[in-house]
Amino acid sequence: MGYVATESVTDVFEEHRPVLMGVAYRMLGRIADAEDVVQEGWLRWSAASREDVREPRAFLVRTVTRLAIDRLRRLGARREAYVGPWLPEPLVTGFGPTVPDTAEQAVLADSVSVAVLVVLESLSPLERAVFVLREAFGFPYAEIATTLHRTEAAVRQLAGRARRHVEERKPRYDVDPVQRRDLTERFLAAAAGGDIDALLALLAPDVRLVGDSGGKSKAPLRVLESADKVGRFLFAVAHGQIPDLEIRFLELNGGPAVLMLSGGKRDSVFQVDVRDGVIQCVYIIRNPDKLTTLPGA
Repeated sequence: MGYVATESVTDVFEEHRPVLMGVAYRMLGRIADAEDVVQEGWLRWSAASREDVREPRAFLVRTVTRLAIDRLRRLGARREAYVGPWLPEPLVTGFGPTVPDTAEQAVLADSVSVAVLVVLESLSPLERAVFVLREAFGFPYAEIATTLHRTEAAVRQLAGRARRHVEERKPRYDVDPVQRRDLTERFLAAAAGGDIDALLALLAPDVRLVGDSGGKSKAPLRVLESADKVGRFLFAVAHGQIPDLEIRFLELNGGPAVLMLSGGKRDSVFQVDVRDGVIQCVYIIRNPDKLTTLPGA
């Protein structure tokens, strides 16, 4: 029975679950889809012949990656029909001050950021798989080639194309969480205090606001651009559009974010990206289907 003599099938799977969820979420951008893929991976793992599984981690990552590619292809039509801008489902992360500041943690945090996940949506399923496995988790090209039934040379080409695509389209933001939290707090204070001038001073002239409602809540159906449009929209939201408002700070997708509650119920998530000391992009998620894993009722 090999390795299962000392470790049960369940123990081995649970040991690798964080990596499997990490791969699946970065591939799919939605927690429920990632969990479904990982659960299907568990079923295949538990039914596999132990004699055929020499390297459990490689088997599990290979299985989950292939399942995620299949699901991503099926999701294509659904994403095309999505009402308004699409953003990934917020993921509670733990890359903050309690975690050692290592190069590996920085790469993992960046690869799960909203800005990067939005860019990954424009990759083909194979390119996305190669990018996630190589750039986020550092898998060898040979292992990725086995996973995808491609030659190593073909995988290197896919990796190069995906990397160039992401680098060309990924916005350049400052990743300092302390600065992002400080600007977020100052922004909220200015909005709550009715100081529109102070609020506008925190926004870059070409700031963008991306609102994801899925057509199920009030949010802009197009991306707003310019400090005036974004500032006035958020100023209006801060004054009366969310009754009995309560805010909670938490870390989502590797950075500080605000969960807004209305009467104790999840209403929306607010997060900003920062460059040169001002807010460059604002993300608001109000699709209730994407808030179910966050604290609140």
